[in-house]
Amino acid sequence: MATREQDGNNPPRQQVLDPVSRMSEILFGLLMVLTFTGTFSVANAGESSVRELLIASLGCNLAWGLVDGCMLLLNRLAERGHTWRMLQHLKNIPPGSAQAFDVLADALPILVTKVMKAEDVHTLHRRVLEQPIERTRLSLGMSDLLAAVSVFLLVFFSTLPVVLPFVLLSEPMHALRASNAIALGMLFLIGMGYGRFAGARRPWLTALVFTVLGIALVAATIALGG
Repeated sequence: MATREQDGNNPPRQQVLDPVSRMSEILFGLLMVLTFTGTFSVANAGESSVRELLIASLGCNLAWGLVDGCMLLLNRLAERGHTWRMLQHLKNIPPGSAQAFDVLADALPILVTKVMKAEDVHTLHRRVLEQPIERTRLSLGMSDLLAAVSVFLLVFFSTLPVVLPFVLLSEPMHALRASNAIALGMLFLIGMGYGRFAGARRPWLTALVFTVLGIALVAATIALGG
């Protein structure tokens, strides 16, 4: 989920989320908020119903951001434990064996494994064997907590635009139309981002598919009582 950047002699810096994960977090939060705004009835709208919608939507944003932040911390702990076990496994595998390639392939990007040769695997495995590997406690640091807070803020603030029209506009019908327009625009932009990241020839077509798929998912969620 994370990428690393090397800057001179400084240790690699771990990004909070890669581009796809960031877009996915925004997409999931947006779909959850749309399940609330999609059931909003303008015909029966009043000050109390608008207030209830705002409370429900904001509560949904807070809960989703909190869950994602906690899951990030759990995933980092799991990844560190898995990395330690993988290194220990490599220590017990004879250099140059096919099993070493399989273990290393699981830890490397697909593009790298496709171009690696037998001597590359042997060299990488030998360098791993040269490194002292000590058992460390699985703990979280300040950088991990800041990453969790960053994910929480990303999810929370990225879905606020859908709710803001109900705060800024006094007419429920105008607020609903503005909210729907913002939601469609955000779905389109997320789809465009996915398309460009995936190298699609027509990112706008991917954006349209995302918009239609998002609307269909929200409708299905509402129909199922979500």
